[in-house]
Amino acid sequence: MDVIGIQLVNGLSYGLLLFMITSGLSLIFGIMGVLNLAHASLYMVGAYLALAITHYTIQNFLLALIVAPLLVGLISVLLEVFLLRPTYHLGHLSQVLLTFGLAYVIHDIVRWMWGADVQWLPLPDWLGGAVELFGQTFPLYRLVVMGIGFGVAAAMWILQEKTRWGAIVRAGLSNKEMVGGLGINIKLVFTVVFAVGGFLAGFGGVAAGPILGLFPGMEFEILILSLVILVVGGLGSILGTLIASLIIGVVDTFGKVLFPQLSLFIIFGLMAVVLIVKPTGLLGKQVHGNG
Repeated sequence: MDVIGIQLVNGLSYGLLLFMITSGLSLIFGIMGVLNLAHASLYMVGAYLALAITHYTIQNFLLALIVAPLLVGLISVLLEVFLLRPTYHLGHLSQVLLTFGLAYVIHDIVRWMWGADVQWLPLPDWLGGAVELFGQTFPLYRLVVMGIGFGVAAAMWILQEKTRWGAIVRAGLSNKEMVGGLGINIKLVFTVVFAVGGFLAGFGGVAAGPILGLFPGMEFEILILSLVILVVGGLGSILGTLIASLIIGVVDTFGKVLFPQLSLFIIFGLMAVVLIVKPTGLLGKQVHGNG
């Protein structure tokens, strides 16, 4: 029972990390119809920018947790405006190929700048301890990550369901032409959505740095799980993405502990079952492309 409790906490904290990253990918694909395969690379860039900040400048993890994602959000704006926007009329295949190639370019740049060795984001002493809960000892930082993850989920839900911007985003998910016809600058909406997605990816990268470590290739491991979550949760639903992230996080954690040779098979098997039973995902909606 001790092992089950500890692994359950590990799985939930991992799932909430996946949610921070995948919610941005789901938002971008749901609104813009762009499957950004470089999204997980932004997660990696966020982690390495935080490493640079904590090693060479302010040496403050909490400040890096804000500054690095903001820088990633700015990078995302540049990518959307100068690389992706000219491809919107070319269809999904061009965007997939462009972002896939971009992921490898970012991979090589990170490897050239920081090397291939595994590195770790340092935690402040007050976050590096452990707490006893229900008779078990848990790393404090994993519990903090769980709290942050639920906080991000609540903020995303309020933003999407209770604000005018959220109403525009939900309308864009159903009919972008109608939103543009109402005089709303849909290009600006796209850019803001892309920036928010990039910020969330960078935020997830910084939050994951002390747990998962930093190394070139970390982005492709996360990309696979993010795509599975995207399919299982369904597009355009923050709640669906949250539920799918928690399920995949727990299943992946227990799979690696109990059946390490079959962990990926279990994940993809779960995805196949969901696709057969509900092709749009658990809480997904039909999404229109941007072409």
